[in-house]
Formats: sequence, structure tokens, C-alpha cells
Amino acid sequence: MSDRILKPEDYAEPRCLLCDEPYGAEPEVRPIPQDRVLQKVDEYMSRRDYAGVERTLKYWLNEAQLGHDLRGELTLRNELVGHFRKVNDRDQAFEHIDAALELLPKLNFEGTVSAGTTYTNCATAYNAFGENEKSLALFEKARAAYESNTRTDAKLLGGLYNNMALTLTELKRFDEAWGLYDHALKVMDKVPAGELEQAITYLNMADLHYVEQGTGLVDDDIERYMERAYALFDLPDIPRDGYYAFVCEKCAPTFEWYGEDEKAADLKARSEELYERS
Repeated sequence: MSDRILKPEDYAEPRCLLCDEPYGAEPEVRPIPQDRVLQKVDEYMSRRDYAGVERTLKYWLNEAQLGHDLRGELTLRNELVGHFRKVNDRDQAFEHIDAALELLPKLNFEGTVSAGTTYTNCATAYNAFGENEKSLALFEKARAAYESNTRTDAKLLGGLYNNMALTLTELKRFDEAWGLYDHALKVMDKVPAGELEQAITYLNMADLHYVEQGTGLVDDDIERYMERAYALFDLPDIPRDGYYAFVCEKCAPTFEWYGEDEKAADLKARSEELYERS
């Protein structure tokens, strides 16, 4: 008799022909291999293969969506925001910002460290494209999430303070920007190889001083910030890896801007050597 009782699979239509999930059923979550994907992305980044980065991230984004993996999708959306910020694609960066922010309530992540990281990432992209009011609103959310959570990594806080200060500088809220740079320097003292982030902070402080004084002159304060930043690149304990190459490449134009052509050329050469080796 039991053989004659209809089961759901006997009458429910599949959700789709490929996934064989009946209507009304909770979709099976098939997580993507996040660590392996990000490792591959790092490999492409170490070679400045931005087409490879985009191709990999978009492929696995599709896989995450097909597998109903919202956590994986959030990771990939964040990576894509950063990628399109680096390659200066405003429209695609904003598309992935919107999608990433929409995922936070779906995952019940609001107020978490993961939310703070997403807010910081999206705010940094908004700043890069001149949307500073939107940027600051997200940085404030990120700061609230990070500072209220005892599990927040010090490196995340340092990155937040550095990037939030850039937005405050753009908004001419100079005193607040100085305070955040001081916080960033102190926090990065607790992070292994945090000296690279401190170098970025010192260069940002030089820029802040330059903008705040409004004279268009390079004075002794700016030169001191530049010297402090440059000295940090020579510390023996800092790994000479892809991130070191990226920071050298990122910082070289600032030295060039302030007339430190030899230092700029040196950092570019270090970066090129590491990229070629990889």
C-alpha cells in the first residue's frame, strides 16, 4: 500500500532541469572553494594579470549563485569591487557594491566583522570615484562594526582608519583625518609586517599636510613624512612578496609628486623585479 502513496518528487516540478530541485524545497547550498579561488586570484595579481583576475572571479561568482552560496557570493562581490576600483571601471564597481550590500541582511551579517570589511571595501571604492558622502556613511558603519567587535583583526582597523582619513581629507575635515592617521600608526604596530601600511600612512599624512596648508610648497614636515615612509621599505623583516611589490608600485608616484625622483625610481625597480620573478 505504501508504494501507492505519492511522494513530493512524484508531483513537484523541478526548479530547473539542470539542478533537479523541486519547487518549495530549500535549495541545497554548494559552497565554492573560497581559499583556492582567492589563492588563484593572488597568483594573477602577482603577475598583474587583471584579465585573469576578472575571469576567475566572474566564473566563480556564477558558480556561487548556481550553488546558492551567499557567503561565497559576498566574498566574490567584495573582490570584484576591489578589482574594478583598481582598473577604474566605475559602473561595474558600483554594480557589485549594490549587490554586496544587499547580501548583508540576507546573511544576517549586519554589525559583524564581515559587514565591516564589506562596508570598508565599498566605501574605499566610492572614495576612489569621488562619491565621498556615500563613502563616509559606509566608513562610519564599518567603524561601528569593527570597534564594537573584540574579534576584529588589528590590520582591518588600520586599513579602515587609513582609508576613512582619505575621505575625510576630501571633505576637508582635516582634524578628524589627522586623528585617524594617528590611530592607524598605533594599530599597525601590532601587526606583523605592518610597516608597509605605516609607510602608506606617512605618505597620506604628507598629502594631508600639503592640502591643509594650501601653499603648494613642499616644506620640512612633508620631507620628514617622506623620509619616514621610505625608511620602512628597507626593514629586513618585511617579506619581499607580491604585496610588497604592490605597495612599492602604489607609493612610487607620491615620491615622484614631491620631487623625490630617485626614491620613486627605486621603488618602481623593486616592484618590477618582484613581479618579473613571480
